[in-house]
Amino acid sequence: MLANRVVHAFTASCFQLARSMTLSARSTVQKGSRLVDHWERPIVEDIFRHAMKKQTGVQLKYMLDFGANPFERQLILSAQFLHKELPVRFAHRVAELENLPYGLSAKSNILKVRDWYVESFKDLRNFPAIKDASDELKFTEVLRGIYRRHANVVPLMAKGISELRRELTEHALLTEMPEIHQFLDGFYLSRIGIRILIGQHIALHEPPKSNHIGLICTKCSPVQVAQDSINDARSICMREYGSSPEVTIYGDPKFTFPYVPSHLHHMVFELVKNSLRAVQDRFDDDMDDEPPPIRVVVAEGGEDVTIKVSDEGGGIPRSGMPKIWTYLYSTAKAPVEMDTVDVTEGGPVVLAGYGYGLPLSRLFSRYFGGDLQIISMEGYGTDAYLHLNRLGNSQEPLP
Repeated sequence: MLANRVVHAFTASCFQLARSMTLSARSTVQKGSRLVDHWERPIVEDIFRHAMKKQTGVQLKYMLDFGANPFERQLILSAQFLHKELPVRFAHRVAELENLPYGLSAKSNILKVRDWYVESFKDLRNFPAIKDASDELKFTEVLRGIYRRHANVVPLMAKGISELRRELTEHALLTEMPEIHQFLDGFYLSRIGIRILIGQHIALHEPPKSNHIGLICTKCSPVQVAQDSINDARSICMREYGSSPEVTIYGDPKFTFPYVPSHLHHMVFELVKNSLRAVQDRFDDDMDDEPPPIRVVVAEGGEDVTIKVSDEGGGIPRSGMPKIWTYLYSTAKAPVEMDTVDVTEGGPVVLAGYGYGLPLSRLFSRYFGGDLQIISMEGYGTDAYLHLNRLGNSQEPLP
């Protein structure tokens, strides 16, 4: 009897909390753009029930051990975990998107992203319990659809934030709104985690690749990945400027460790791209001398693999250092206006100007227990230190 009373009281308190969250959201969302205005009430209530549940983090090492032998039983267990975990993560993001300050929740692009998350939540909740291999295969197809649906989340969010920034007065700069940046950090970190979990499960169904367990390369060479990133960044620099500074890389090409090569490529590419742009802009008018080379050093430590990218591009003023981690801040001479970006085409490939490169790269590094640090000397250049956790035992950071 007492147990029934406790359950009843807990259920009542949960619904009260869900109602208060919804009412709080309404205070910052314009009428007509609220979640309840576009979706059935049972779906909205289910979302907020899941938003109160705790998310479950995973480790890189767990992904390696679990996916090493992707037998039928292992794939079913993976699908069952995702079937239970992903609705919780999607619900957390929907609740946040519904209750953003400064009217951001009512922006059309933000609403589109929110509705994508609701649709994915619905797809997962409508899928029946996974009991056998046939169910698992059907569920994997659902995951493929979700993965494709969310492909353009980052540029759409950027367009919404850009619209907000234009509306702000010059006395209320975006850097003075830490809640926006805190939300974006958590939102994008969660997105990285969701895409890793879904991508890893899908990849286990693909034809096996040498030295790969799903998305994770068990023998990832940071020197080789860095060299590929350098080649790609220099190619874009050549396209933008007609020339490119040299980039020298130091490190043991035979050293390998388990990591996600696509993540590493993204981070090193962003750092080298920034250095190329800084050096090219600084020495563009000096036709007599060659610009100084950019140096990339890969160091193998017992705990971390560290990649240092050093340039002589003139550095960043000390007053500007906090801004480099804020979204939509760029030191490029002609920052890209997000209104000109066609997200259906993926946007133009330019050398700099979006203002998302550094903050997103830091989130990629932190997802698996690493970090990104920038040290700059105004009048000389900048050193970027990318730390990668080589042990794989850090817990997935969850917002």
